[in-house]
Amino acid sequence: MLNRLLALLAIIWALGFIIFAAALPQPAPAQRTDAIVVPTGSGGRIPHGVELLREGVARKMLVTGVDLNVTPRQFAVEYEVPEQAMECCVTLGFAALDTRGNARETAQWMEQNGFSSLRLVTSDWHMRRTALELSRQLPAEITVLKDAVRTEPSLWILFIEYHKLIFAWLVQAF
Repeated sequence: MLNRLLALLAIIWALGFIIFAAALPQPAPAQRTDAIVVPTGSGGRIPHGVELLREGVARKMLVTGVDLNVTPRQFAVEYEVPEQAMECCVTLGFAALDTRGNARETAQWMEQNGFSSLRLVTSDWHMRRTALELSRQLPAEITVLKDAVRTEPSLWILFIEYHKLIFAWLVQAF
């Protein structure tokens, strides 16, 4: 009996991983939100967020999880953000150290600014866990548009992220 249960769990785990890896979240359509939120991390996230801000799909952008050693000037130069846009529209968040911290920092920023919608910009493999963590922190009335940046993750990255997602889901469930 125990062997059958373990075999069933192994099959569920394997099918879950295949679905997780094969059906990564996709980019979102052009739709206006109050804010753009970009957790720091793999390439493409911040440039995509900056481009969306330039296009006017949101009024403000939070980059959460920025290293304490990064200055606004360095950020502006690195990502070619005009000084005026940095002053009015870009907030660098230095409080978060991980995905859960990104969610807490985002929720506080959203509340402080009175925003009711956000476009979450993160890599495709990271989107599910980031959105899950964010759902724990944000009030239910806040609309979250998931805008996944396409990547080519390694099997190892997918393997690790799948297990982090399972753990985050279990923490939420219990």
